[in-house]
Amino acid sequence: MNSVTAGGPGDGAGPASRSRPREAALAAGRGLVLAVVGLPVSIVFFVVTVVSIVFIVLGVGVFTTPAVLTGLRAYANQRRLLAATWSDVRIPVPYRPFPPDLRTGITGQVERCTLMLKDPATWRDIQWLLVDMTAGFFTSLLTAVLLIYPVEGFVLGAGLWRVFVDNGYWYTFVRVSSQSTGLAAAAVGLVLFGVGLRYCPDLLRLHFRLTAALLAPAPGQALAERIERLTETRHDAVDNSAAELRRIERDLHDGAQARLVAVGMDLGTVEALIEKDPAKAKELISKARQSSADALTELRDLVRGIHPPVLAERGLGDAVKELALRLPLPLEPEVDVELPGRADAPVESAAYFAVSEALTNVVKHADADRVWVDISYAEGMLRVAVTDNGRGGAEIGRGSGLSGLERRLGTFDGVLAVSSPAGGPTMVTMELPCALS
Repeated sequence: MNSVTAGGPGDGAGPASRSRPREAALAAGRGLVLAVVGLPVSIVFFVVTVVSIVFIVLGVGVFTTPAVLTGLRAYANQRRLLAATWSDVRIPVPYRPFPPDLRTGITGQVERCTLMLKDPATWRDIQWLLVDMTAGFFTSLLTAVLLIYPVEGFVLGAGLWRVFVDNGYWYTFVRVSSQSTGLAAAAVGLVLFGVGLRYCPDLLRLHFRLTAALLAPAPGQALAERIERLTETRHDAVDNSAAELRRIERDLHDGAQARLVAVGMDLGTVEALIEKDPAKAKELISKARQSSADALTELRDLVRGIHPPVLAERGLGDAVKELALRLPLPLEPEVDVELPGRADAPVESAAYFAVSEALTNVVKHADADRVWVDISYAEGMLRVAVTDNGRGGAEIGRGSGLSGLERRLGTFDGVLAVSSPAGGPTMVTMELPCALS
């Protein structure tokens, strides 16, 4: 739902203080997941990627490297998605798109391998793996340790020190061998726990900022890549506009125009029969009225496909809600909108049709019965997340519509991230830079 929050200077103190333990515990759990899962996965990806690139000289790597690098990009994109959803850290997706006329077969495989290795983002991904398995592992693990390790100090203070009474037990810098030293360990644990409550979310954000520093291009390089990307998406936008104009012309010619021509012919016949055969003329008038109504309906549908009236009148939130309600799903979609204003009409239109494309993919391919759409705005970014509980497996570049969706967003310098493990759920996140009025 649409919401705008407001309050006095002291309104947020209570909720913020009450949510601090929850935020810290959530950050600690997420840090533990990143440490436990991220370390082995990053090591495996790094080893397999390096071996595959080395094997290019033997010819085998030409066929394995594109598949390995595609998996690495999916892994890096998953981390980008977690950075945005867990710590609100935006990391751009700077991969260069493949040319539409990329050949197939062995020649196409060699060309694909060459293009991926020439992409600077590929080498940033590999460098990130090295950092993720070292400094990244340390920051994520420390996030969890600050809340988990104090539990041991509390247990020692409660009497567990008696198990180690012969040799003593070191807890940080305290050698626990008596009740007093056990209480000292508990006091150290309490201090660590307090530090964790205060800094665990910041440590998790530090982990993702470190990720952003490696995965995001340097400022100068980012500008050059952005210019190149905008040049490519401009050509795509021109081609899409031409295709859309052809579609509109075809729909007008084959639909409304044909019906209006038929109405004119019927009225001409009515004019000739109105005195000779009034009954037949009345029948033709009824037919002409129905044809004109059908033509009007088709024109309205055509206009709605160009720019839905509800989008112009009531904004993106209500337009997406109306769109979601028309989905043929067993359960009603949940749409949550938090926008303090409205974006420019072209941005709203791009976001609307991007959501429409994502929802169409859900209906066609996901085999889902529930869909969630979240629309929000923060730090100059309009962010839309479309989540379903379907079978998963969605991926950019497989002709599922996500590639076209990525190009549509690229026209506005937007980015697309997809998280869709086998078995689901699937989360498609779209971000568009804009200002709200």
